[in-house]
Amino acid sequence: MEVENRELVMELDTGSAVSVIGEEKYHEQLRHVPLESTTIQLHTYTGETVKPLGVLSVKVRYGEQSKYLQLYVMKGIAPTLLGREWLHSIRLNWPVMRLETQSGFRDVLDKHAAVFSDELGRLLNIKARIQLKEEPKPRFWKARPVAFARKPAVERGLDQLEAEGTVKRVTHSEWAAPIVTPIKKDGEVRICGDFKVTINPQLDVDEYPLPRIEEIYANLSGGQQFSVIDLRQAYLQMEVEEESKTYLTVNTHRGLYQYQRLPYGVASAPAVWQRAMDQVLQGIPGVQCYLDDIIVTGRTREEHLKALDKVLGRLEEHGLKANREKCKFLQNSVEYLGHVITAEGLHQSPKKVQTMAGLPSPQNVGQLRSFLGMVQYYARFLSDLATHLAPLHRLLQKDEPWIWGKEQECAFRTVREMLFQDRVLTHFNPDLPVVVACDSSSYGLGAVLSHRMPDGSERPVAQIEKEALGLYWGVRKFQPYLEGRRFILITDHKPLKYIMDPGKAVPVTTAARLQRWCLFLGAFAYQIEYRGSKQHANCDGLSRLPLRQVPDDKPDEVEMFHMTVVETLPVTERELRRETHRDALLSRVVRLVESGWEGVVSQPNFAPYLNRKDELTMWGNRVIVPTKLRGRVMETLHEGHMGTVKMKGLARGYVWWPRMDEDIEDVTKRCEGCQGVANNPKQAPLHRWEYPAYPWQRLHIDFAGPFQGKMFLVVVDAHTKWPDIFEMRNTTAAETVATLRSLFARMGLPEQVVSDNGPQFVSGEFKHFTEMNGIRHVTGAPYHPSTNGLAERMVQSFKNAVKADRSDRSIQHKLDRFLFAYRPAPHATTGHSPAQLLFGRNLKSRLDLLQTNYAAAKSHCDRLMHTD
Repeated sequence: MEVENRELVMELDTGSAVSVIGEEKYHEQLRHVPLESTTIQLHTYTGETVKPLGVLSVKVRYGEQSKYLQLYVMKGIAPTLLGREWLHSIRLNWPVMRLETQSGFRDVLDKHAAVFSDELGRLLNIKARIQLKEEPKPRFWKARPVAFARKPAVERGLDQLEAEGTVKRVTHSEWAAPIVTPIKKDGEVRICGDFKVTINPQLDVDEYPLPRIEEIYANLSGGQQFSVIDLRQAYLQMEVEEESKTYLTVNTHRGLYQYQRLPYGVASAPAVWQRAMDQVLQGIPGVQCYLDDIIVTGRTREEHLKALDKVLGRLEEHGLKANREKCKFLQNSVEYLGHVITAEGLHQSPKKVQTMAGLPSPQNVGQLRSFLGMVQYYARFLSDLATHLAPLHRLLQKDEPWIWGKEQECAFRTVREMLFQDRVLTHFNPDLPVVVACDSSSYGLGAVLSHRMPDGSERPVAQIEKEALGLYWGVRKFQPYLEGRRFILITDHKPLKYIMDPGKAVPVTTAARLQRWCLFLGAFAYQIEYRGSKQHANCDGLSRLPLRQVPDDKPDEVEMFHMTVVETLPVTERELRRETHRDALLSRVVRLVESGWEGVVSQPNFAPYLNRKDELTMWGNRVIVPTKLRGRVMETLHEGHMGTVKMKGLARGYVWWPRMDEDIEDVTKRCEGCQGVANNPKQAPLHRWEYPAYPWQRLHIDFAGPFQGKMFLVVVDAHTKWPDIFEMRNTTAAETVATLRSLFARMGLPEQVVSDNGPQFVSGEFKHFTEMNGIRHVTGAPYHPSTNGLAERMVQSFKNAVKADRSDRSIQHKLDRFLFAYRPAPHATTGHSPAQLLFGRNLKSRLDLLQTNYAAAKSHCDRLMHTD
């Protein structure tokens, strides 16, 4: 306990009616407090009567609590006891006291005791920078007057800030902000600079985003207990760069002080601090941080303690300090960012809701806006909110007179009562089915994201209602939860079930936009369910959206949009493991690889694995793909619309399954885009060039286009076959030289460049550029483009790939996909990929997500083999 500003260790004794201190301890710690006489007599547990020497009236602090209480002084040496009298006035943190006696948890806290010391921490290796806009104008404000009664508290505050190194005195400054001195709960003042009148209007505010509440809660899924760590005076633990300190000068009645640490009130401080905390805590599972509040959880107690140990270790490593009294550990429920979070899900904060219990009806537009703002904070818990609030929203419309009638009063009371209903939003669980239910009324549109539980019930994950938004908005709103997974879309408007059928053409309306988003997120993996609703029987459901159904007798009158999948997510090692164990055939193969193949009888579908039994454990990074995932792997292999040979070469470096080559051939045959460009006439025989001795020795360059309204500069390295393709604003010699200069700045100068006789390449400017850089420029024979056949072939490959990609992606997107697919694929001439020959390593692609860390696994196996 903090008694008269001194830390006093006391023994909690609920059997003692009063709190006592021994005479010796009194003279050592509290002799400056006058001893007053007392007539009270105390009795020991053995029945003896004891008369205190006197009583002290002391100021006691515990966390945010502060009280004046009585402390009795006993003769001689006596224990310092905290008795029941104090417990009636001060509420102790009982859960922490209980937990501190438990093994494991106490070890973690003892291990990182330095984190909870009373001194102000100092964040190591990261300093704050105050970045102002160009040509800032210094602002110097005179000190504001301080009331005589408050002046001693302000001076104590300044002394404390100076003693701990937060501020230092300066004699002059171009910048100076006045101070504000709000009163804290303990009666002292908090000194802050009023920077809104000096630097804030001129700040180049950091755009680093604060975490969204939905993301924080989603990442806590599966947690059973929760710990919240409160950082002590968070921003003040971060030092400021030297050149930024002059902007943080404040003017007081005692003169100028300059902040050495990041103060509250600077507009960019939250973003600067959040970025630093994300760096400090990155990579720790079950941990989220919002400014100075860190929340920790785990699926088990052991997992929780492990995460807590890592968090405290990171804080200690980076020199940060936490406020022990405000921390909560291993709680079944905690209040975090205005919500109560438990293992079951999210609840409204009773404290926040109770403040609205006696809230009177708004008397003007300003009060109404305040009420609506408080309601929107918990809007995710409230269904049909837009409908209930419609009478109140009308009062906010321009030129609408203020008339608070029965309709408005009824809406106000209904919404206020809804806040008191105990509603729970469950945590997002990626292993449970996802359901998106969307609906509308005359006043607004809403969407609810739910999990379908094992018992068949549905529990909401999130629920949002806002005006003028619909199904399209609902799917986009929940994109982080839906992307890359199957989900069910619920509607009470039956025609949508047929209009939105995946794979069908849809009228170019909101429905088409919605379908595009569903396909993007789930890649044909969404399902439409019709669910009738009596509640909305008189409401035309989702038809209030601007949808048009296709007339049966006039189908040609509606423009149709034919959908293709925008993107499919890569197959990861985690999915591969899961589906392998779920695959009946492959799960058996795994067991046989582990236990041996003796006595196994060959069967038709089993023969390919049996014939390769000795190879299955020797393929290194090459993995066997289960049937369910082969389609997605094939789509990844076919990105960039490369030919059959390149697809096979790329696949053989990563994956295998029976009849894989035949499947690859079938994909290219069925691809309409590839077939549409497959019958081009053969190119002229290529000019025979001597093979370069090393990478980037000879480059072949050429222009492609006009192609789809644009021109492109194509560059190919003759040794590695590495391609670079640039979209050109124009094809002048100056623009060509600028593009090549940028390329050479990254890759270095070649010895030789081969081109045709285009006007850009035979210009004086291009000649000067090559001569100044020591590059030998060779041009082909006029009217014989085959002499620059390497570039010509790349132009053709690029055009075919872009033509074959019939999606609605931009041409730059298609170009990037082509290059990313081409560069890591083995080349028919060299037998290696361009990336491998140029960089000595291959590019990491989405196919690499199929594989585990082979080197780490092999090292682990070697260690096991050499362990006794």
